[in-house]
Amino acid sequence: MPFDDNEPVFKRSKWGTNRYEYNPRNPVGLALIVMTVIFAGGMLALMHLHAGPFAYPAGPTPTPTSTPTDMWKYVPPTDDGIHGPIPSGPPSESWTP
Repeated sequence: MPFDDNEPVFKRSKWGTNRYEYNPRNPVGLALIVMTVIFAGGMLALMHLHAGPFAYPAGPTPTPTSTPTDMWKYVPPTDDGIHGPIPSGPPSESWTP
């Protein structure tokens, strides 16, 4: 394929749209085509191998050391007459649900 330096790097698409595409008759256009294919293939390989920016996190995600057991203070009190009056403070040691 003869290269012509007078050919433009981009040429208008033949599909009737206003888009441009790389021109393989120009050496710069052909180099851009080859680099695009190599880059896309490399990214697909990295995604498949879970390497580089697609790698799994190095360590486990941190978990809280303790969970709050006094969640009663976040629950709105109910005074429905069945469970007794609204508590005025935290439950005592002898309290069992």
